Amino acid sequence: MKRYTYVILGCSVAAVAAVEGIRSRDREGSILVVGEEPCKAYGRPLISYYLLGETDLAHMDYRPETFYEENDVALRLGVRAEKIDPAQKAVTLAGGEQIGYEKLLVATGSRPFDPPMEGIETVKERFHFMTKADALALDAALSPAKRVLIVGAGLIGLKCLEGIAARVKSAAIVDMADRILPSVLDHTAAEMVQKVLEAHGAEFYLSDSVEKFDGNTACLKSGKAVPFDILVTAVGVRPNAELVKEAGGTVRRGIAADAGGRTSLPDVFAAGDCAESFDAVGGENKVLALLPNANMQGRIAGINMAGGKAELTNAVAFNSVGFFGTSVMTAGMYAGEAYTERTERTYKALFCKDGYLNGFILVGLPERAGIYLKLLRERIPLAEVDFAALKTSPAWSAFSPAVRKQNFAAEV
Repeated sequence: MKRYTYVILGCSVAAVAAVEGIRSRDREGSILVVGEEPCKAYGRPLISYYLLGETDLAHMDYRPETFYEENDVALRLGVRAEKIDPAQKAVTLAGGEQIGYEKLLVATGSRPFDPPMEGIETVKERFHFMTKADALALDAALSPAKRVLIVGAGLIGLKCLEGIAARVKSAAIVDMADRILPSVLDHTAAEMVQKVLEAHGAEFYLSDSVEKFDGNTACLKSGKAVPFDILVTAVGVRPNAELVKEAGGTVRRGIAADAGGRTSLPDVFAAGDCAESFDAVGGENKVLALLPNANMQGRIAGINMAGGKAELTNAVAFNSVGFFGTSVMTAGMYAGEAYTERTERTYKALFCKDGYLNGFILVGLPERAGIYLKLLRERIPLAEVDFAALKTSPAWSAFSPAVRKQNFAAEV
């Protein structure tokens, strides 16, 4: 059995960040990255832009081709890890091969979740929209004569919509929620973004769900029948946490890990969409399945795997996305007193609770969102800033000199 100093399961954003964290402290230890997908780490948010024709496969890579060689990383791609043996400090791969490790990182991401839907087996052309392979398969199926039905009006479903809208005859979205992006937008913001999408031909069936499929017809609970040629299911995701759970590790909503990425298994770390992290705003551990969080978790885990000391204590649920040129940025939670501003094309909502900024929604207002994000991440008391000024025009000048020096020195 061949042994490596560091083994990373999942060739993902978190894995790349972990390599960088490891190499910041250890230039000599051997690293093996095992990835179930047959390709190197790439930016998953780019798959919709691939369908739009705004990027190509070569530009989707998360790091340059030379990254792995320069960091002396061995790759095993297109191979599934099937078992972790913490006692033997070994990973069993598909086919039975065993790989030994001194430190192990589980960065296996998440997978689509499909609820039971009667008759879905009668649909011939059905797809998910999470991976490069999903995008390539969907790309090959699209044509100007095709009608597409997307089940799920969350971020995945709506980015899929953006990618395909100009390439098909029609695109419809069904979701049981009463608005699009229900987990990240309030009703006002959701209405604005929905109008943007409808202006590009999207049709929505909200507060509704698929009761059954009859071939290429979706029969909705409302009694409506929606004909389609291509089905995309984008209902949600589930963390790939089974390897740790089956090895005896603690798994809740995701793999339980401390602020340094350590799991309950000795010398086993976790990062990315499969792992929990501490939400600085909510004050609880949860899965924050977001690329920036995966990057931070991975780097911190890598540093600690190599003997360093680092913690992630300021993670927040932060989304930055665009739909047909309209920017949408959200973060935190929406409980508390709300301050809102709205114009025809823009919307701002700031939520304050117990003397802190608790969350924000910005539509069409990407400027200076970083200031609001800093308030959230660092939990800076609003009493220490000129929040009346920040409400209308976020600027560094609204912070006292002491706060600017302590929290923003690198950015001022």
